[in-house]
Amino acid sequence: MENFVVSARKYRPITFDSVVGQGSITNTLKNAIRNNTLAQAFLFCGPRGVGKTTCARIMAKTINCLNPTETMEACNECDSCRAFNNNASFNIYELDAASNNSVEDIRSLVDQVRIPPQIGQYKVYIIDEVHMLSAAAFNAFLKTLEEPPAYAKFILATTEKHKIIPTILSRCQIFDFKRITVEDIAKHLAYVASSEAVAAEPEALNIIAQKADGALRDALSIFDQMVSFSGKNITYKDVIENLNVLDYDYYFQIIDHILQGNTSDILLLLNDIISKGFEPQHFISGMGNHLRSLLVSKDPVTLQLLEVSEQLRQRYMTQSQTCPLSFLVKALEINNQCDIDYRSANNKRLLLEIALLKMCALCSTALAVPAAQTQPVQMPQNKPAQQPALQPTPVQQPVKPVQTPVVQESPKPAAQPQPAQSATAPATPSPVPQPQPVIRPRGTSSSISVNKAMQQAEQKAEKKEEAWDTPFTQEQLTETWSDFVNRYKNISPSFAAAIGKYTPKLGPKSEIHFSVDNLLFEQDTEGVTALKHHLKNALHNNQFELKPELMERPAEIEAYTDKDKFEKMVEERPYLRTLQTELKLEGDL
Repeated sequence: MENFVVSARKYRPITFDSVVGQGSITNTLKNAIRNNTLAQAFLFCGPRGVGKTTCARIMAKTINCLNPTETMEACNECDSCRAFNNNASFNIYELDAASNNSVEDIRSLVDQVRIPPQIGQYKVYIIDEVHMLSAAAFNAFLKTLEEPPAYAKFILATTEKHKIIPTILSRCQIFDFKRITVEDIAKHLAYVASSEAVAAEPEALNIIAQKADGALRDALSIFDQMVSFSGKNITYKDVIENLNVLDYDYYFQIIDHILQGNTSDILLLLNDIISKGFEPQHFISGMGNHLRSLLVSKDPVTLQLLEVSEQLRQRYMTQSQTCPLSFLVKALEINNQCDIDYRSANNKRLLLEIALLKMCALCSTALAVPAAQTQPVQMPQNKPAQQPALQPTPVQQPVKPVQTPVVQESPKPAAQPQPAQSATAPATPSPVPQPQPVIRPRGTSSSISVNKAMQQAEQKAEKKEEAWDTPFTQEQLTETWSDFVNRYKNISPSFAAAIGKYTPKLGPKSEIHFSVDNLLFEQDTEGVTALKHHLKNALHNNQFELKPELMERPAEIEAYTDKDKFEKMVEERPYLRTLQTELKLEGDL
C-alpha cells in the first residue's frame, strides 16, 4: 500500500513563483538575491498557513544554488539543490523554538555558527515560532544576530510578532505576510483538483477557500477531507453538509421574505435553520456578511470587494437591485446590534426573531399601522374647549361624532334625541358632553373634513351650554371632585394632589370654594380646564365659578438651641420643670 502524502506537503511550493498570494514579498527577495543585498537577518511574520516557512526554505535553497536561473530561482540540478531536496544539506538548519527555547539551545546554535559552510556560500538558520524563545534566550541571541559571520543568514518566522522584544526586531528585515485571498486559494485548489483528477464544482472550492480564512494549508487540509468524503467528485451540497456551512439560499430567501413582508415565512425558515443544528449566532454572522455583500453590490465600483464566484456575484447583483440603500444600512445596524446583545440575552432565539421582524418592518407595511389609525385628529388651536382625553362619566350618553356634513335622513329613535341637531332648546336641556379627540375611521374623506365637522359640533354644543344651570348639592360636588382627582392622578399627579388635599365647599350662586397650599396649581392651565370640563359634564352646570383660597399656616417657632428645645419639651411635659428645679439643673438649660 502506497503511503499517502497530504496535499499541503505534496503541493508545497518549491520556487518563488509557485508561492500563492505573496507576490510582493517574493519579488523583493528575488531582487535582493539578484543585487546581492541580502540582510544578515530576516523576520517573516503573519498568520498561519500563508507561506512563511515555505519562503524561508526557498530562499535558503536559492542563495546556496550554484547555478541560479535568470529569474533567481534554484536550478534543482547542482549538488546543493539535490542535497536540499533530499533533506541532506549541511548548510541549512531548522530550529523549532517552541521546543528549543532555552539559553542552552541558543548557545549550541551560536557554537554552530562559527563553522563555515562546506558546500555553497551561506549557512542559513531557520528558527520557526521564534516568539516562543525565553527572555534569556533572546538576550543570548542578540550579539550573534547583530554581528554574525558574513556567511551566516538568519530567517526567523513567527505568527505573533508583538511577543518579540524590540531589540530583536531592530536587527531584522521584517516581512509581513498577508492572508491569502479567497480567489487565489480557489484557483490553487482548482489546480490541485485537476492534478489529482478530482472533479470539483467552483462553488464548492469557493466555500472551502472561505472556510480556510486566508490559510492555504488549512484549505488543502479541508480539500483532502472532502476528497475522503465524496470521492473524486466534490459538489457544493457535499461541502456545506460536511463542513456545517449554512447555504447561501437561506440568506437569499430571508431577504426576499423581508422585502415582501412575509413574517410567517421568515419565522418558519429560521426554525428550519435552527432545527438543522446551526447556532443562531452563526446565522447572525452569515446574515451580516450577506447584507454587506448586497450593499457592495449596489455599486459596480465596490463589486470587486465580493470574494465569491462569478455565478454568485451575479445573484448578489440581481437581489441588490431590489433592496433600497437605506434598508440595507438600517438592516446592518439591526443585525450588528443583535450580534452585540446575543451573549447577554437570556432568550437568544427570541432576540434573533425580533431582529428579523425589525428588518421586515423597515420596508414592509405588514407590521406598520397606518398613521391615521394611530394619531388622533388634532383639534383647532383657537378653540378654548380643547380638553385632555379623560374618560366620560358613566351617566353620560356619548355623542356620535359628525363624520360628514351630509345629514342622514333615516329617523332616529325617540329615546335618544340628538341635541346637536335640534332647532330649539328645551326648557331643561339635556347635557351635551364636549366631543373628545376621535380616531378617524376608515372611509372618511380626510382629516380636514373631520376637523370641520367637529368645529360645527363644538359651536352647536357651546350654544347649548349657555343654558346649563342645573342645581347640585354639596354631596354631589364632593363626589364629583373626588372622582376627578382619582382620574387625573395618572395625567398630572402634582395637580391632582394640589386640589385633592382639601374638600371643596359649595357657596351661593354655584360658587365652589376650595383651599390650596399655594396658587401654583393655576399655572397648569390644562389641568384647570380639565377640572371645569369634568364638573360641567358631571353636574350638568356650566354657571359655577371656582374660588380658590390660599390656606394660611400658623407660624411655628422652630427650636434651634438646646434651651429652646427644652422649653418646647416643658410645654408638653410640665413635670420636667419640677425635675429641673429639684435637681438644680442649670448650665445650658
